[in-house]
Formats: sequence, structure tokens, C-alpha cells
Amino acid sequence: MSATAGLRHATARLWWYVREFTGETAYDRYVERHRREHPGQPPLSRGTFERRRTDARGSDPREGFRCC
Repeated sequence: MSATAGLRHATARLWWYVREFTGETAYDRYVERHRREHPGQPPLSRGTFERRRTDARGSDPREGFRCC
């Protein structure tokens, strides 16, 4: 593996971890599952998905007090 290919691979892995850690991949997984389980029906828009996800997190009593 050349130095350039190694750097590209390391950067891709780092980007994957960042996206996983920040929850960025949640929508991608949702769309994939939705298309598999509900073919022919459009998935939620990213904005609607994120709003519902945020609302669900804020209303979960197991998470404890949330100030923001």
C-alpha cells in the first residue's frame, strides 16, 4: 500500500468514526431500513427525521434532566 493510499484509508476510517460518534449515520441507517421494510413509500425527510429524533431524546425519562 502506498503512502497516499494509506493516508486515504486512514482518513476514511477517521471520517467513519466521526460520523458514527456524532450520530450522522442514523439517518442513513433509517433510510436503508425504511426502503427494505416499506418499499414504495417515501422515507421521512432528513429534517423531519432529525426533529423526531431530537424530540424523542428530550422526552425520554431515562436520560434524566436536560437543560437544553
